[in-house]
Amino acid sequence: MNWRGLIASLALACVCGPALAQHGQTVRIAFIDPLSGPMADVGRNSLQSWQFVAERQSGAKNPAGVRFVVAPFDNKGSPQESLNALKAAIDQGFRYVVQGNGSGVTHVLADAIARHNARRPDAPVLLLNYAATDPALTGERCTYWHFRIEADTTMKVAALVDFLAGHPELQKVYLVNQDYAHGQQLSRHFKEAVAERLPSVQVVGEELHPAFQLRDFKPQVQRLMASGAQAVVTGNWGEDFVYLVQALQDAKAQLPLFTYYAALPGAPQVLAKGGQSMPVYQVALHHNNPEGEMGRLAADFRRRYKTDFVVYATQTGIQMLGAAMARAGSTDTRRVADVLDGMTFPVLGGTATMRGEDHQLQLGQFISRWQPVDARYPVGAEGTGHTFAPLQYVDARVLSQPVRCNMPRP
Repeated sequence: MNWRGLIASLALACVCGPALAQHGQTVRIAFIDPLSGPMADVGRNSLQSWQFVAERQSGAKNPAGVRFVVAPFDNKGSPQESLNALKAAIDQGFRYVVQGNGSGVTHVLADAIARHNARRPDAPVLLLNYAATDPALTGERCTYWHFRIEADTTMKVAALVDFLAGHPELQKVYLVNQDYAHGQQLSRHFKEAVAERLPSVQVVGEELHPAFQLRDFKPQVQRLMASGAQAVVTGNWGEDFVYLVQALQDAKAQLPLFTYYAALPGAPQVLAKGGQSMPVYQVALHHNNPEGEMGRLAADFRRRYKTDFVVYATQTGIQMLGAAMARAGSTDTRRVADVLDGMTFPVLGGTATMRGEDHQLQLGQFISRWQPVDARYPVGAEGTGHTFAPLQYVDARVLSQPVRCNMPRP
């Protein structure tokens, strides 16, 4: 071998050697979310999504060559149960945690993990938040060990307001949200955003109701209908979304409904009962008819689990971890966190960036509308014959918000 070949070989070894250091290792991920109670259907679908993507992206299918395994810990939707689950996971050697269903729970876990990591810098734990959208998690209460792989409420509101700007006929809006961090933040940031960008839009009423305690939304809908509203905005999810839609259908409401979570398990079934009498729009990372590899992934998931693949952040999360571990040449959480901090990485359909200043993923959102399946969008939601068809993609650059985090770094 001549000297140029020797230098090339040494350079290749320098690039590839560390990346192969973790090759063949098993990375265990603790899933801490509701698997019983009123949020169980959403929790099970989320768990199945993490496990399915982890299996699909293991070994040679990720750049680090690691095997991902996702283990369930049922937190029953309770912050205290979540702390118990976190302790059990850490005691069992888990160093990666994923959670998303409930911003209040995410706050508790993020704080507990930050305290654990301060006590045990030799064995830090990393939290991937795949669904909890409270801006404070990457704002005033940000921590180095928390990474959000979904848009926060301010980003989703920005996408919605961008869409509403094209519909000047909708000037009176009613808000219905769950009375906890997520719903409170959606209500607050929506009012702030329309005041700044769409001053002609008036919020004519607002409901903050106990989360997962109501079965009858008739009183809320009666007030909504009496308000003169021309559209409804809700961040409700799970049973609270289903019961709200049922009440709207019973009242024969025909107001446009703008939501984040209309594709989660059970929601398409109740939407289908109303057909298209009430226009329904969704702001989300996904829609029901993705193309290419993501479409194949969703189809394979439906065949295995007989339910829709809707938690697309799971694919982003596993791809991100694989890329970070390859670049770190390690599965060590500290080294992986250091690489994730500011990393740009490939996702299906493009690239995403984990912003280093606050650990908020920068990625776009789709605005989709509920409609019958057709030749262009043939995949129905939950086999209903209806689907969420994309109307608009709002780029991450449009959604990106100012940094509000002053992050202590280890």
